[in-house]
Amino acid sequence: MELKTDYLVVVDLEASCWLGHPPPGEQNEIIEVGVCLLSLDTGAVSHKQSLLVKPTRSKISEFCTELTTLTQEQVDAGMPFSQACDILRTEYDTPNRLWASWGNYDKNMFISQCASFGVPYPFGPKHFNLKKIYAKVYNSRPPGMTGALEQLNIPLTGTHHRGGDDAYNIALISAAMLNARGSSIFGVKPA
Repeated sequence: MELKTDYLVVVDLEASCWLGHPPPGEQNEIIEVGVCLLSLDTGAVSHKQSLLVKPTRSKISEFCTELTTLTQEQVDAGMPFSQACDILRTEYDTPNRLWASWGNYDKNMFISQCASFGVPYPFGPKHFNLKKIYAKVYNSRPPGMTGALEQLNIPLTGTHHRGGDDAYNIALISAAMLNARGSSIFGVKPA
């Protein structure tokens, strides 16, 4: 089956975290999935969404709240991880589209958590590590997301370390790369 090449699904997740190792009996798990679409034809960014996920194997630490602004109360009102994956499949058609994140952490976290929770993996087979692509396009060391925004003179939109805002900012970086090099950087033939 050939994947759709109309949009790139840009994903950024936030996970429960601690300063140091997790407390006994707890583990890192996804607490927010940020997602938006990047048109591979026009470079337009759309459909920004933040899906809060209720953790079942961890609590939100003070460090995690300082980093992400997410509180235990906010994520307790979130949806089950399986529902977030269903939304990705139904609203973004993720099994049939190219998808990307800044680095491989998001991909690896989804693979691990889907296996651990017995939830079907919501994405298709083609993932792009945008941090690595950025380094190739701009012949530089791979910066963090905020470093890439600074290098491209793109202002940070929203709150750093919030999934929806970071996905949007990463999509803006991707749009700049698309504008600079064309859709061939994502394996799509130029129109």
